[in-house]
Amino acid sequence: VLKKSKSENSTLFIDASKEFVKVTNNNKLTQENIETILNAFKERKDIEHFARLVPNSEIAEEDYILSVSTYVEQEDTREKIDIVALNAEIEKIVAREQVLREEIDKIIAEIEVGK
Repeated sequence: VLKKSKSENSTLFIDASKEFVKVTNNNKLTQENIETILNAFKERKDIEHFARLVPNSEIAEEDYILSVSTYVEQEDTREKIDIVALNAEIEKIVAREQVLREEIDKIIAEIEVGK
């Protein structure tokens, strides 16, 4: 709650979207999930990809948008690919393909001569 009379002038955003276990069609909070969320609330400090204490002045700059995703960055879980290594592997495959094509052409030529 944004109050002018509040001594601390910041708001804690907690992204607890991954703090659950899936039970049938429902999500349930375990005791461990609840403790993780409560500890973040009590400590009121930044925890990467989970919680962020945002000064109310920053919230004002964001036109008072209170969406958690505006302030707590999601963890990037995408697979990191080494493009240089991938291109080197593709180059090897293409070279091997060429060698195989040449060998196939030789075999076909031998078969055609033998007819």
